[in-house]
Amino acid sequence: MFREICIPNCYLLRKEQNCPIYCHGGANPGATYNGRQEKDDVLELALAVGRILEDNGVDVYYTRTTDIYESPYQKAMEGNAVGADYFVSIHRNSSPYPNQYTGVESLVYNRYGAAARMAANINEQLEQVGFVNQGVNERKNLVVLNSTEMPAVLVEVGFINTDADNELFDERFQDIAQAIADGILQTIYE
Repeated sequence: MFREICIPNCYLLRKEQNCPIYCHGGANPGATYNGRQEKDDVLELALAVGRILEDNGVDVYYTRTTDIYESPYQKAMEGNAVGADYFVSIHRNSSPYPNQYTGVESLVYNRYGAAARMAANINEQLEQVGFVNQGVNERKNLVVLNSTEMPAVLVEVGFINTDADNELFDERFQDIAQAIADGILQTIYE
């Protein structure tokens, strides 16, 4: 069975399932904290997740592999154009005040179906790495969730302005990449 996964920042293409993975870039740093930029964290993470998926037979297409910017709409259209079966968008969360919140959260257009299953699988894997699981939540107003023609998940991998989440992100980076990939693979092979 062929699966393709689109990961904005990268598109993951696997047999029948294809999924884009993306994040910020170029002049848009995303969330920032003490010199740390979301666009850097998530590009590195998306590429690491993509490599793991490729090693597991997933064909990966990246929306970006360097520091460039594409709008969320462009990324959604790119995922649609490649015929992705899944779309996974990797981000870091942020809160109004430093160290206010912690954990991983995944967003989906609706909490039923393949996207919600993938989001829950990813969150459960990240929880095993050490993140607090903030759950899967609906967010109907996000372009990457409402303009994609395939199940789409936006994963917020810890809070960029929470020191404990950054420490976990840095110290367990490869485990985090593996956890996200495992959550995706688990869903593909259900």
